[in-house]
Amino acid sequence: MCNELEVKVLGINKEQMEEKLSKIGAIKVKNEHQKNTIVDTKDNMIEKKHNGYLRVRETTDNVNYNKSIKVTLKKILSEDSYRKNKEIESSIDNPEAILEIFNTLGLETKYIGYKERISYKYNDILFEIDTWDKDTYPETYMEIEIQKSEDLDRAIELLDLDRKYITTKSISELRKEKEMK
Repeated sequence: MCNELEVKVLGINKEQMEEKLSKIGAIKVKNEHQKNTIVDTKDNMIEKKHNGYLRVRETTDNVNYNKSIKVTLKKILSEDSYRKNKEIESSIDNPEAILEIFNTLGLETKYIGYKERISYKYNDILFEIDTWDKDTYPETYMEIEIQKSEDLDRAIELLDLDRKYITTKSISELRKEKEMK
């Protein structure tokens, strides 16, 4: 269980951002493919009552092809200049079984999204460039994950980012804005 602090930077060019990250000395730490299955009750109780979501994520490392599967409950705690989340996560070995358990308990699959994620680390700042399949979200964006609030300003300065493209919205909120189901 951990708390994470993050924002998204919308409207980025993946290649240009990777070049910027390399220039500042950030180190590429991940290149992976993900299958994300989001589940909730029919009336979206997890989203509405708990301000969060329940996810089963299957990850394949694109370099060594290692696989991992995790179930995560993510609750949004605050959304000021960055989003603070509480994440409760556990590794599992059978995604079909856990999804069947969720289904038996009254949860249903809301959507399945496929994402390519390339991650860079600079000191304590994690930069994650996310490109979803077009049915999930049509634009590439970058998440900036920080340990302390002052690191956000440092990250923005380092990459010369325009604050108007920075948001604390979740992928579900971004999908709703684009009227994606």
